[in-house]
Amino acid sequence: MTVRIRAASAPGEIRIAVTDDARMDDTEGAGLIEYALWRPGAPDGIGDVHRGRVAARMPAMGGAFVDLADGASGFLPDSAGAAGLTEGDATLVRVTRSAQGGKGARLAACPADTVPAPDRTGPPALLARGPSPLEVLAAAWPDAPILIDDASVGARLPPALRERVERVPNAFDPETEAASDALDDPAVALPGGLRATITPTPALVAIDMDGGAASADRRAKQTAQFAANRDALPALLHQIRLRNLSGAIVLDVAGLAIRKRQALRPVFEESLARDPLRPRFLGFTALGLAEILRPRIRPPLHELVSGPHGQALRALRHWVRATHGTPGTAAPLRVGTDIARALDRDPGAVADAARLSGHVPTRQFDPSLPPLGWSLSGPENRP
Repeated sequence: MTVRIRAASAPGEIRIAVTDDARMDDTEGAGLIEYALWRPGAPDGIGDVHRGRVAARMPAMGGAFVDLADGASGFLPDSAGAAGLTEGDATLVRVTRSAQGGKGARLAACPADTVPAPDRTGPPALLARGPSPLEVLAAAWPDAPILIDDASVGARLPPALRERVERVPNAFDPETEAASDALDDPAVALPGGLRATITPTPALVAIDMDGGAASADRRAKQTAQFAANRDALPALLHQIRLRNLSGAIVLDVAGLAIRKRQALRPVFEESLARDPLRPRFLGFTALGLAEILRPRIRPPLHELVSGPHGQALRALRHWVRATHGTPGTAAPLRVGTDIARALDRDPGAVADAARLSGHVPTRQFDPSLPPLGWSLSGPENRP
């Protein structure tokens, strides 16, 4: 067995990587097949079942906004069960797309017979949690062992998965740690000396490939450029999956004449076919940009790590690394306004930091720091 599910514990989150030792030397992520973040204190809500209440009918949008538990809301399309509902109606719904990109959750009606009768009426409430990202990946790789480095991770799993758990000192080996860290970088090194830059925007994700060392190829320019793009694209398209980029994605290949780009279609289609979300390759625009449409379900990685909560967890993770095993009183964590608020909203993450470091976290609000800034004892850190 070469495939392993690795669950590395950190304050407030569990980083999950599916790796394959047999692919450690390939060009698609140093053996990294899947990657996900699980934040028990701030779950993304996918699969959650709610008793909701229709807040407003939106005929022009073809659906209705539904109030959920804890002041949240989501959109229920007519095609997913909103047809016939009126304002104030109670309805049972399941979250099919998490809140992301500034938009609320997407919902689908849940059959009444799947919910116990006493739970079908009343104010908005969360009735059942959906599967965690770790449970989803464990189901996708049913024969893979689950490596954990913290007993609390095993305790959060359903009993049926616990027999697959193996406790190890470090769930992420150095190669997995490096591949995980690289996913935060918008610049991607590709085979053959090519590079790509990933730029998310509110409307779409733009990806630009740069020829780099391919220009040194002694073959005819267009022959060399085609070969370089053909060899680099599988690794780049795998990054879309690892980073969970979704929605509209446009990609500008490196240097190849527009009329030559259609020949790359099989590379796009074959690479995207390996993605379980089945993204669609829509072809090339008149400008030669490749268009990809990937379903939006869970939040993309860049959104999870760049927001206040993601930056607060990053600060706690660095604080734990700096204080673990040190004697005496640990240095305080200095934080900006948004980081302070995010930590207040996730007390479980602070408790995790105390358990993992052996010190009670002390944080100081520092008005001199930017809202998303934090500092240990050296220069301030910014997202």
